[in-house]
Amino acid sequence: MLRTFRFASALALVLLFGAQAARAADAACPAALAHTFPRLQDEKPQALCQYAGKVVLVVNTASYCGYTPQYKGLEALHDKYKGRGLVVLGFPSNDFEQEKGSNKEIADFCENTYGVKFPMFAASHVKGARANALYKQLALATGQEPQWNFWKYLVGRDGKVLAAYPSQVTPEDPKLLAAIERQLAAR
Repeated sequence: MLRTFRFASALALVLLFGAQAARAADAACPAALAHTFPRLQDEKPQALCQYAGKVVLVVNTASYCGYTPQYKGLEALHDKYKGRGLVVLGFPSNDFEQEKGSNKEIADFCENTYGVKFPMFAASHVKGARANALYKQLALATGQEPQWNFWKYLVGRDGKVLAAYPSQVTPEDPKLLAAIERQLAAR
């Protein structure tokens, strides 16, 4: 009986501290990143909370678009600034009818054609009523949903959604780079 009581007490403590740790982790994860999506390459769930404290550039992508060569610039941007705290997150979408194929085919295309190494997530909707939860939140925060592929959203280290950039704004655009630099400098 005493052993059962000790076990039950120990279990209650583990559950209590585990729940407190989960609440603390949730509190450290800003609302903009409090989502989980399947990874593009293997569809394993990935929590965006792992990017809390980083400057995040969220981009909806497509393989068969005039802006598709931006993959190269996005990869260069990610590679150049990842050591300072930038992460580029790619969300393939067929909302503009320029993304065809399975997640594996999209992943192979991105890696083999543009050498994409930044985190990519499974194809999903990014606009309208069917938009994934992150994109609904980004559109609400900026007042702008993607108008085309390679629409970009900048999220600060604090998780605040800062700005939306249209497709024509390339990863090399001085205004975008200046905004990223400002956020990377902020602690």
